[in-house]
Amino acid sequence: MQAEDIELVLDAEQRIYAFPWTRGNFEDSLASGYTARLMRDGNQLVGYAVMMLILDEAHLLNISIVSGRQQAGLGSLLLESMCEEARSLGAQRMVLEVRQSNVAGRAFYDRHGFAQIGVRTDYYPAEQGRESALVLEKIL
Repeated sequence: MQAEDIELVLDAEQRIYAFPWTRGNFEDSLASGYTARLMRDGNQLVGYAVMMLILDEAHLLNISIVSGRQQAGLGSLLLESMCEEARSLGAQRMVLEVRQSNVAGRAFYDRHGFAQIGVRTDYYPAEQGRESALVLEKIL
């Protein structure tokens, strides 16, 4: 992902999430040198992911497949690619947060070997107040 891709990614992000990342979130991630990848089908954006590396830990900050392309195995391919890249950069584990109410997301990460290691109370904005996040980990 490059700065010129942000507009396209923002459009997808806003179609996927009720509480999407902002332009600033993506700009700051790129400026900080985080690993940010796009998944394309030809010239069409189908997914993206952002990950930061701290010592031997990869933190998956965002992984998304565009509306209309979900449930086709693309998320698995993108997640596996990010895990492989994290390993190649020296990470020994990957962590992420997922909304407690996101049953499909939790099942997805479970299928890929992630296990819950904690809870972040009131982590995400929600329609009414805040929602807790489950902290998940996978040993790479």
